[in-house]
Amino acid sequence: MQTVTLNNGIEMPILGYGVYQIPPDQTEQAVADALTAGYRLLDTAAAYGNEEAVGRAIKNSGIPREELFVTTKLWVQDAPAQDNTLRALETSLTKLGLDHVDLYLMHQPYGDVYGQWRAMETANREGLAKAIGVANFFPDRLLDLILNNQIVPAVNQIETHPFFQRTADQALMREHGVQHQSWGGFAEGKNDLFTHPVLTEIGKAHEKSAAQVVLRWLIQRDIVTIPKSVSPDRMAQNFDVFDFALTDRQMTQIAGLDTGTTLFFDHHDPEMVAWLSKRRLDS
Repeated sequence: MQTVTLNNGIEMPILGYGVYQIPPDQTEQAVADALTAGYRLLDTAAAYGNEEAVGRAIKNSGIPREELFVTTKLWVQDAPAQDNTLRALETSLTKLGLDHVDLYLMHQPYGDVYGQWRAMETANREGLAKAIGVANFFPDRLLDLILNNQIVPAVNQIETHPFFQRTADQALMREHGVQHQSWGGFAEGKNDLFTHPVLTEIGKAHEKSAAQVVLRWLIQRDIVTIPKSVSPDRMAQNFDVFDFALTDRQMTQIAGLDTGTTLFFDHHDPEMVAWLSKRRLDS
């Protein structure tokens, strides 16, 4: 497995397995299948409602803890944010059955971001989270967090796929030592991604699928990616992307697909900000 080195020296697999939108009653088997396929980076979140199932799969796998890289995420916390953030992390650790996570991400750039981040810095210093980072932070919010706090986020997990490539975001992250991670790498099939003529034609040249081309494109951009599937065959196919390389011309062809805009929701939309900020998880 190819890895990236985070800004605190920790090695993170560049390809992992995400469990977003997998129902809790299917998650344990899906994670078990992913581990069998070779995945060692697992990405979940408190908001996904399936941390317990991920934890059971980890426990039953027999894989040594040090061989796994486990990520979970903090949802927006009520005041006092610092106390509630630490309680939220303890809840996630209990559900996962772990004494630490390898990466703890702030899921949304809302609420008392500074209070939440200070608590995450404490968790990092105490070893409860080996690395801390953020998700869905646009460059302005990310830079503000970096300039006004002690620990620079190790990762920023953002929507990134061939139709929304985030090249400017990645340039800023590289400048400040933040690892770019993709969510929605397959754009959930939007814009006919799996049958897109550019991606399928490139795939034919390598005897690979459009999905494998997308994963390889992300990897060659040094972007960590976490494809999701509940099919063992598809999991294996998604994992089989280290035996070929896209040419410069092919990378340029894919660059031409960028629309420069989200295919899901806009974090700058006031209605979306209000909805995400007010949402609270069941305890």
